[in-house]
Amino acid sequence: MQDKLQAYIPNNSVSQVLELLKHDNLVVKVKKERKTRHGDYKSLPKGRHQITVNSNLNVYRFLITLIHEIAHFEAYKSFGITIKPHGIEWKRTFQHLMLPFLNPEIFPIEILPLLAKHFKNPKASSDTDVQLSYALKQFDAPNDKTFIFELPLHCTFKLYNGRVFKKGTKRRTRYECIEINSGRMYLFNPNAEVELLKN
Repeated sequence: MQDKLQAYIPNNSVSQVLELLKHDNLVVKVKKERKTRHGDYKSLPKGRHQITVNSNLNVYRFLITLIHEIAHFEAYKSFGITIKPHGIEWKRTFQHLMLPFLNPEIFPIEILPLLAKHFKNPKASSDTDVQLSYALKQFDAPNDKTFIFELPLHCTFKLYNGRVFKKGTKRRTRYECIEINSGRMYLFNPNAEVELLKN
């Protein structure tokens, strides 16, 4: 599988990525799109380890997700399994592994400042970084999805699971949205991807 990764990541990152994956007991699998996550890491029986990454990600988001998951593997290997999944050990490992990739031969020049800012204190998901997430979305294949912050106030939208909501006002960082069927209020990240419904 490692050799097939070339189709999913920027060309100039391939040799560095393959170097990071030179572990006999580590396998990478590319999966169909999962709505709840871009990738994951698992420790398997008999000392084996598995990373999965969604196939639908653009090459830049795929690379970030892959390094994110390799950082889990390396952090657990170095510091033991009792560390927090996205604690300080993982953050430092992720920063260290990502640093060689943060250059204009790999990422578009306009994304680099946002990546530099993000990696001062990386979060559990790059999706929570609204600016970075929006910048990365510009390299996605065209689709019918829109970020919530781009939608007009009081419009209705649909999630991937079919639930329909009406967009409300913004709290400090998230939007209050009412589910049409239940009347319940939910908070959404500004860069949650949804489908705008025609009223």
